Amino acid sequence: MALVKEKKTAIIESYKTHAKDTGSADVQIALLTERINSLGDHFKSHKKDHHSRRGLLSLVGKRRRLLNFLKKTDIKKYEEILSKLHLRK
Repeated sequence: MALVKEKKTAIIESYKTHAKDTGSADVQIALLTERINSLGDHFKSHKKDHHSRRGLLSLVGKRRRLLNFLKKTDIKKYEEILSKLHLRK
């Protein structure tokens, strides 16, 4: 499920680090988290949608790699984004 343009811009606005930031690790993690959460709702009504489940696992792996990168480069920002997005680690 793709994100609605307004929702996507709102997420980018809240997580950007400078005026033209759309691709920093923080923004990408926040966007992936939103897509993962929306897919979680999708699976409550479509239990046998295995093709989308494979895509979900791909998104989770991508988010995990971005979080590992952020942890290596800026531990303070990593902890901040974990608490902001309510992610466990």
